Amino acid sequence: MNGIQDAVAIVTGASSGIGRAAAVRFAAEGASVVAADVGVEGGEETVATIEEAGGEATFVETDVSDADDVAAMVDEAVERYGGLDVAFNNAGIEGENDPTADQPADNWERVIDVNLKGVFLGMQAEIPAMLDDGGGAIINTSSIAGEVGFPGLSPYVASKHGVIGLTKTAALEYSGEGVRVNAICPGVIRTPMVDRSAEDDPEMIEQVSAATPIGRIGEPEEIGDAAVWLCSDDASFVTGEAMVIDGGYVSQ
Repeated sequence: MNGIQDAVAIVTGASSGIGRAAAVRFAAEGASVVAADVGVEGGEETVATIEEAGGEATFVETDVSDADDVAAMVDEAVERYGGLDVAFNNAGIEGENDPTADQPADNWERVIDVNLKGVFLGMQAEIPAMLDDGGGAIINTSSIAGEVGFPGLSPYVASKHGVIGLTKTAALEYSGEGVRVNAICPGVIRTPMVDRSAEDDPEMIEQVSAATPIGRIGEPEEIGDAAVWLCSDDASFVTGEAMVIDGGYVSQ
């Protein structure tokens, strides 16, 4: 894709699922990748996968809810590779499944800290580095839960709606300075998060597949590829967008 070759890319939540798929695709397109995650073993496996294919990557252990960790992540990209061109703020957690009145406050705080504050802190550190380089592109992971409600997941739904609001605001603030900011809203994707839900409800994947117009759940690579495209020059006129990638689920 145009504009990815020789770029420097950060991907959070890179130890598995969508983050890993995106990191691998960025590297395949010629970017140097900083793979960030709290999961060290998975993050190092992502880097090994990239290096085995001839790409360039480094792992940085990062808690996206911690401002110092996020600043160190961006510093590592700039110091190791000379700048920052693209960032995929993808790290997220699902939290507990309980009705709103029964949601533990600590669960609310943790989900908001990772899913929403993590994106906010990411952009706060990434945007100045991009401005120093003359511009860049940021993708934030929301969800179809950023478009509609899901019973039992009020912290998750609130966090993902918030990501879309943050994305649109930052896009308006920085588009004139060469920084594009977009969000992606995945549907049900075959990731460890979905696998955990399927353990509690073995029929869940079959039921969601039947309710999806395309007739199946998505694959991490389908979301990673879309994120990489949005960061490329091929998407140079796209900013402030929340792209739904869900097989038609929320269009019904």
